[in-house]
Amino acid sequence: MKNKIPYSLLTVVITGASSGIGRGIARKLAAEGAQLVLAARRTSLIEELALECGNAIAVTTDVAKEEDVARLFHTAIEKYGKIDVWINNAGVGAIGPFTDIPLKDHIRVVETNLFGMIYGSHYALRHFKERGAGTLINMASVTGKISFPYYNTYSATKYAIAGLNGSLYQEMELEGREDIHVCAVHPWATDTPWFEHAGNYSGHEAQMKPMDDAGSVVNAVIKLIDEPQESVEVGVKTKGSTISSNLMPGLTENLNAKYLQKVIQDAPPTEATSGSIHKPMATGVGVSGGIRDRMKRQKDLDGATPDDQVSP
Repeated sequence: MKNKIPYSLLTVVITGASSGIGRGIARKLAAEGAQLVLAARRTSLIEELALECGNAIAVTTDVAKEEDVARLFHTAIEKYGKIDVWINNAGVGAIGPFTDIPLKDHIRVVETNLFGMIYGSHYALRHFKERGAGTLINMASVTGKISFPYYNTYSATKYAIAGLNGSLYQEMELEGREDIHVCAVHPWATDTPWFEHAGNYSGHEAQMKPMDDAGSVVNAVIKLIDEPQESVEVGVKTKGSTISSNLMPGLTENLNAKYLQKVIQDAPPTEATSGSIHKPMATGVGVSGGIRDRMKRQKDLDGATPDDQVSP
């Protein structure tokens, strides 16, 4: 069912709005006249973005804390009176061998990615049931469809998010709530500041080859507002990998694992860091992470072609 409400009448909550995909979604929706509630830990960035967007407010939010999500919800209602779309976009990750990543980092990834998704979905769906309509969009990942070694707990949370989303979608179907939509977005590795912000215990710079542009994911999320569906796989690499995994699961995961190991080992060395898992970072503020440009420059230097190979 297509959304018939003009964007200028929509109130949209976006978590993880300080950079990356969340920031890109905010800018595009603002250009269409939507009323925005921007949530992230980096207060100054979302306040600046709110001023840039116009009809928007910023709410400092750590989605791993239920009280923060509650405050986000109540602030949105106090300001705009209702919420039409809630986008659970905030997420963190840790890269490296499972036992090399501190246990506190694994726990924090689960608290942010999964608990944060549960908190946001709970507040949003209760409100949508009261109003009889609304769209919940949850950011999942290709790593929630195919196991990614060295992205272990991150991948685990994305599998859990896919399961949560499917369950909520079916509940709305069984209850006959035709105007309440639950959607999941499964992107490929995307060139955003996520890799800069990730905890990294691999011994090498965090990157992925190849990577998609953030704009493709932003467009997929916006399209779900207009044309909701249960699950969307963004880009040919995600779609191709999913098909391959369905047809040849063992072979696909084995080849994918070996490829990921090579990508990590081929990246320049770096020291271990917890990134922004526990505390937000000052750097990495744009929609793009600039990783594809760096890989292109490296290609020009050494003759390599980052986008020649695609993980199966």
